[in-house]
Amino acid sequence: MTSHVWHPYAHLKTQSPAPKVVGGEGPNFTLDTGEQLLDATCSWWCMIHGYAHPRLVAAIREQAGKLCHVMLGGLTHEPADRLARELVRITPDGLNHVFYSDSGSVGMEVAMKMAVQYHQLQGKPGKHRLLSLMKAYHGDTAGCMAVCDPEEGMHSLFAGYLPRHHFAPAPTAPFDAPREACEADLTALRRVLERHHHEIAALLMEPLLQAAGGLNMTSPHYLRGARELCDEFDVLLVFDEVATGFGRTGRLFASDHAGVTPDMMVLSKGLTGGYLGHAATLATDRVHDAFIGDTPHHAFMHGPTFMGNPLACRVALESLAVFEEEHYLARIAGLSEILRTELVDDAVLAAHPAVEDVRMLGATAVIETRDAKDLAGVADHAREQGVWLRPIGRWLYTMPAYITSPADMRRITDVMKGWFH
Repeated sequence: MTSHVWHPYAHLKTQSPAPKVVGGEGPNFTLDTGEQLLDATCSWWCMIHGYAHPRLVAAIREQAGKLCHVMLGGLTHEPADRLARELVRITPDGLNHVFYSDSGSVGMEVAMKMAVQYHQLQGKPGKHRLLSLMKAYHGDTAGCMAVCDPEEGMHSLFAGYLPRHHFAPAPTAPFDAPREACEADLTALRRVLERHHHEIAALLMEPLLQAAGGLNMTSPHYLRGARELCDEFDVLLVFDEVATGFGRTGRLFASDHAGVTPDMMVLSKGLTGGYLGHAATLATDRVHDAFIGDTPHHAFMHGPTFMGNPLACRVALESLAVFEEEHYLARIAGLSEILRTELVDDAVLAAHPAVEDVRMLGATAVIETRDAKDLAGVADHAREQGVWLRPIGRWLYTMPAYITSPADMRRITDVMKGWFH
């Protein structure tokens, strides 16, 4: 039967028919062929509780019987109010205001608009550009494409269409590097700010883990230094924690490793455990209070139709409750230890001629190869062994669901290593 679905990131001439998923439970999903595949990517990093989690499914059903949707323009409802209170409670101190949207990309668009309007209201209309990092990926909408890596990113085709922003070199010091090892990275960031701070509204950053741009893993000292530089040059600091939030780096938020509060933080993916699309852009009093005034320009002119959707808010509340009550940070620590032992400490893997690097952080691990051709066929190889892996370019990675058992985690790492052995 012909499929009318246009799939993402797919080459239409060479793509194979997409396997059809008919169900899922725990870390596995089931195909219409009867195959059961262990999901090593938890559906683009969002299904942190796995599939068909009974508490999350029950929360959606219960909320659906009360209120599925209502506009947040001029109205509110209990799930939205409760979720905002919970997000303020668990995020770094000072992020006291929550603006909802419906995807991570839109959440970043909100942050970017908010930053530019903030400086307008502060009497600095010239600060209307953004500063991003090389190797960055912030989403596929137009504003987000413009702040993704313009050289190695996937959006170079649209260069003529996109606004021009500023970029600093990607940090190179690894996660466990001492402060002095980060000085060169911070000096490079300082140089860009010294030259262009008069027109930069905000620095955008995926803290500690630059995900889709190559899974670059960096130091908490870089976050602290970036915070100091942003304060010095009157630039807002925005943390894109769409991928890193809710435990992925081993702490609830990547910013927790550094003890840093950004001016804005964007959350999505794990926010609802992947069960519905939702996002939140959190802001400090400094940002929020700049919008209190008497002119028409003081209103923040953004309002996605489905922002604050009651179903999404309710399942997000349940997702957070499960995370805390079932001690997910301890589970993540267990997965992290397996990733270290089975991948990072494997001398044979590290010595393979196709392997450039092997690294891990929290519940994320990646085998970086020298060429994308080194991974041609790896998805089929994994499927034959009952594991769903989907590499990004020359990076073979896993970001598993946090409920993945130690035995299943080793199944995933065995398949990843087996490709090279």
